[in-house]
Amino acid sequence: MKTIGLIGGMSWESSLEYYRIINEEIKKRLGGFHSAKCLMYSVDFAEIERLQHRGEWDQLTWILSQVAVRLEAGGADFLVLCTNTMHKVAPALEAAVNIPLLHIADPTAERIKACEIKKVGLLGTRFTMEDDFYRGRLEKKHGLEVLVPEEDDRKLIHQVIYYELCDGNLQEESRRKFRTVIEKLAQAGAQGVILGCTEIGLLVKQKDSPLPIFDTTIIHAEAAVDYALS
Repeated sequence: MKTIGLIGGMSWESSLEYYRIINEEIKKRLGGFHSAKCLMYSVDFAEIERLQHRGEWDQLTWILSQVAVRLEAGGADFLVLCTNTMHKVAPALEAAVNIPLLHIADPTAERIKACEIKKVGLLGTRFTMEDDFYRGRLEKKHGLEVLVPEEDDRKLIHQVIYYELCDGNLQEESRRKFRTVIEKLAQAGAQGVILGCTEIGLLVKQKDSPLPIFDTTIIHAEAAVDYALS
């Protein structure tokens, strides 16, 4: 079994889900008392969030690159960045270490394509929905057509993520608003929807969506187990 290097804390609520899913999946596949060999470095999200909204991506790149180096030095065989948004700096992390980074968008795209879906909606932070690092990878590398919500809905989703979900605050009203956004994506032709922030799955479940959902937290964690046992 390979040792997983988890870069967590963005937020710790979703990192907890990674740890749970990975260990449950290892136990399910191997049985007995088996659990995952893993290291987690959990950052202080207050610092990360502040730098994100100031647009200080160079500083964020340096911080997470140092984390990646520490995990490699600690014995990790590959890296799992437990957040969608910070995959904006994924190329720099890959350059900083000699071990692979399991990019969150790749297993997500493979799961979508396995369902024979070509056009998919994307929910996440504004960085994820509006910048090219994530959407562009899905389109250029995997051939998917990606739809994002309209401006007001992107603002709503971003605010719910940062000011509710990252604080562990799950509101029924926000769940209803997310459903409305997904319904609009369905009307625009989306055949499924990516929960492209690792906190959204804490709020939105399949029963809350008129479209098939692709929860990146679950997909990424399961892919980490696949790689660890390969």
